[in-house]
Amino acid sequence: MQPLGKLRLGVNIDHVATVRNARGGAYPDPLRAARLAQDAGADGITAHLREDRRHISDADIDGLMEVLSVPLNFEMAATEEMQKIALRHKPHAVCIVPEKREERTTEGGLEVAREENRLAHFIAPLRDAGCRVSIFIAADRKQIEAAARIGAQVIELHTGAYCDAHAEGRMDDHDRELQALHEMSAYAHSLGLEVHAGHGLTYDTVQPIAAFPEVMELNIGHFIIGEAIFRGLVPAIEEMRRLMDEVRG
Repeated sequence: MQPLGKLRLGVNIDHVATVRNARGGAYPDPLRAARLAQDAGADGITAHLREDRRHISDADIDGLMEVLSVPLNFEMAATEEMQKIALRHKPHAVCIVPEKREERTTEGGLEVAREENRLAHFIAPLRDAGCRVSIFIAADRKQIEAAARIGAQVIELHTGAYCDAHAEGRMDDHDRELQALHEMSAYAHSLGLEVHAGHGLTYDTVQPIAAFPEVMELNIGHFIIGEAIFRGLVPAIEEMRRLMDEVRG
């Protein structure tokens, strides 16, 4: 199967805010990072406003909505508070993610099948407001089918288990996770869902995912921000863009 279109790169700027919040104050500025990411070839900016505000703040979202010339992908938990914020701003896209206060980062995909009725009612006003609704889920047939039934336009497949297996040298697990992501990308596409992927992707792990023809967007943050310490934000993004384009130019 031939690629379905250019593979988009969404740059997640959450961890610029993490560094800023470690000492308080205004630096480094996530909005500056977003502008640099745009200049470096990012097709969109992702920001997760967590309930505990551990990195991105409400003011950051306000600022991003004012300054961005590329789409904002607003990651959020399925709570009334976040729904109200999203409806006030009406970003291009909202991605519904699971969230636990004790976790360091998002640990897995959203449990859609068990909360199908609640989530269907939750996302309906967001869709009515013109936001593209994405659901962050594991590469699991049951969850994908539930996401389609509730009216999501997009799913984002959680690539964390694949990336962890690669980093730890568990190649059997690596291959198994990659195969599941491949099969479920094709299955989701067959149901009419747009397919995105992300979580934990690095220079070493991005190309096998980028090669899936059904995947239209990758959202990458932590690795890019970490790599920026050594080579600068723009070169870090440009290298990720180059690797993606090498297989999906």
